[in-house]
Amino acid sequence: MSIGACILGCSGPALTAEEEVFFRRVNPWGFILFRRNVEEPAQVRRLVQALRQTVGRPDAPVLIDQEGGRVQRLGPPHWRRYPPGRAYGELAGNDPLTRREIARLGARLMAHDLAALGINVDCVPVLDVPDPSGHEIIGDRAYGRTADEVALLGRAAAEGLIAGGVLPVIKHIPGHGRAMADSHLELPVVDASWDALEARDFAPFRVLSDMPMAMTAHVIYSAVDRIRPATTSRKVMRQVIRTAIGFDGLVMSDDLSMKALAGGFTERARTALAAGCDVVLHCNGDMAEMTAVIAGTGALKGRAARRAEAALARIARRPEPFDAAEGRARFDAAFEGSFAA
Repeated sequence: MSIGACILGCSGPALTAEEEVFFRRVNPWGFILFRRNVEEPAQVRRLVQALRQTVGRPDAPVLIDQEGGRVQRLGPPHWRRYPPGRAYGELAGNDPLTRREIARLGARLMAHDLAALGINVDCVPVLDVPDPSGHEIIGDRAYGRTADEVALLGRAAAEGLIAGGVLPVIKHIPGHGRAMADSHLELPVVDASWDALEARDFAPFRVLSDMPMAMTAHVIYSAVDRIRPATTSRKVMRQVIRTAIGFDGLVMSDDLSMKALAGGFTERARTALAAGCDVVLHCNGDMAEMTAVIAGTGALKGRAARRAEAALARIARRPEPFDAAEGRARFDAAFEGSFAA
C-alpha cells in the first residue's frame, strides 16, 4: 500500500474508531501531536504506539512542536518547562560559547523527554530572524536578533536533538521574521528586496541547509512571487529554498488549516505539493478537513519519497550517551532555576 504524502493530527488523547479506520486506509507518512492529545506519559506512549500501528510502520514519524516558551505541547506537571529561544541568546552576558552549549543542552534534554514517549521529530529550531517592526508571532521564539545569532544557536539546538535520537525541523523556511501579520490568521506579505532577504532572512537556513527536514512559511515574498505564499509557490521553492538556500532535505508545508491559505483543503494540499512541498501538514484532527486534504494529496513517491527515507535515516539508532540528571542540574544552574520543573 502506498504511503500518503501527508502528516495528520488526531482529535484527542486516544484514537477514535473512525480515526483508526481512516489512518489505516490513507496511510499518512506521519502524525503530529498537540496539547489536546497530551495528558500524561503513559497515555502519550499508548497514543504514539496506536498511531504507528494504524500504518504498520514502527518508524513512522510522530512530530510535536516542543520549542519552549509559548510553544510547548508538553509541560508541567509531567514534563519540565523550557525557555523560549530568545532566553538562550541572552545568557551569560556576551559569551557565544556558553549560549551555544546551553542551547544544545536544552534541545538534548527535550530530545530525552520526547524519545521516552516514542516521539521522533521536533519542529525546532525556529530560524526566523525577527524584524523589530514585525508581528509578535515570532518574537521571543527567535534565538537572537541577527542572522548570525539565530544560525549559531539554531545549529546548536538541531545538533542537541539529533544527538538524542530526534529529528529537527528547521522553520519557517525561507523566513517569517519580517512578516507583519500572524499567518495563523491572515496572509502576510513581505516586500523586502531580494538582496535584503538573502542577507538576513535566508542566511540561517543556508547555514543549516544540511538538516533533514524543513517547514515552509505561509508568507508572500513579493520580490520572488507577488501572488502565492512560499508554501504554494513553485518560484519560491525552486529559486529560494532549493537554489539560493540550497536545501535538499524533506520540505513539509506549515499547517494547511491556517487562515493564510485560500481555497478548500483539497486545493491547498494539491497546490502545495505541485509547488514542490514533499509532504503536507494538517494539524487539527478534523475528519472532514483531513478527508479533503487526502483527496488532494496522492502517494509519497519519487524524489519526495527518497527525501523522506533519507530524513528517517538520520535518526540515531542509539542516542549519544547522556546523564539526564546532570544535564538538568547544569541547565537549571545556567538559568538560575527559573525553568526548573
